[in-house]
Amino acid sequence: MSSFLKGVDQRTSLAGMNRMELLLFKIHGDQLFGINVFKVREVIRTPFISPVPKSDSRIVGVSDIRGHTMPMIDLAKSLGLPPVPHEKYRDSLTIVTEFNSSVQGFLVEDVDRIVHLRWEDILPPPDTLMNVNYLTGITRAQNQIVEIVDVEKVLAEVSGMQEEMSDEFLNQNQSKTQGHDFFVLAADDSVVARNQLKTTLEKLGITNKIVTNGKLALEFLKKWADDADKEISPPVSDRVLMVISDIEMPEMDGYTLTTNIRKDPRLSDLYVILSSSLSGGFNDSLTEKVGANKFMSKWHPEELAQAIVDRIDEVTHERIQQAS
Repeated sequence: MSSFLKGVDQRTSLAGMNRMELLLFKIHGDQLFGINVFKVREVIRTPFISPVPKSDSRIVGVSDIRGHTMPMIDLAKSLGLPPVPHEKYRDSLTIVTEFNSSVQGFLVEDVDRIVHLRWEDILPPPDTLMNVNYLTGITRAQNQIVEIVDVEKVLAEVSGMQEEMSDEFLNQNQSKTQGHDFFVLAADDSVVARNQLKTTLEKLGITNKIVTNGKLALEFLKKWADDADKEISPPVSDRVLMVISDIEMPEMDGYTLTTNIRKDPRLSDLYVILSSSLSGGFNDSLTEKVGANKFMSKWHPEELAQAIVDRIDEVTHERIQQAS
């Protein structure tokens, strides 16, 4: 099965074109689920699993894959579906994934195929489910609804790890960030990332708005630009400290969002940070190609906070120079 994903590295040409490839799979019954191919290392027959005492019940154990030990997660159980019975482990498949600087295996019932889609063909989950379920998007393939799983949320819950800024960092930097008119717009389709962004920005005392995809972020910026054209409000660049955007999102990805920002003269000088849970040098090269100011891997709150503080220092210095 590992040959099923041969050539994943060659698919990076899709990035920056608002296109992506989705690995379709089943975890219980006939419902199709999906995961971005860029998050997938390989698909293998589930290897021998050694149990781990006192671990989260969704972690069924660990496996040795070519000399590397990784946690094995029952994806069905993580989503509230009947778990894979122990006696059927060897009949199941494992999707080996790499994101957020970690490698893990997700047990699934079967793998279907890879489909080539446009991000605009992928819709966000209904608003009523946005913060309570495990989906980042919904689309159609083979005349069937496909639910795209928020594997970042699954991993965050089973690992129990949640990084936070240190008190020392906050004490050193809060005076720079609080009591000013700084505003940050952010876009991310993962509830985990949105919560981390919100927590970081609020601890820094920065007013913010966080939306779920690039299309909503662009609409927000254009509305502010229209208000500035009507002289209802100041120029957008005077109001927005920076835009922080995920790269992989429904409807409009971060590369396309950045391209549209640079094309609009009313928005073109905005400071843009692109982020991704995916590793790979193509992120850095495409970040530069579309004109973003910085790329960051998700999410180490203190690194993000430092990038925000650095930008505040730049803006503050520019304001002082303009006033003198």
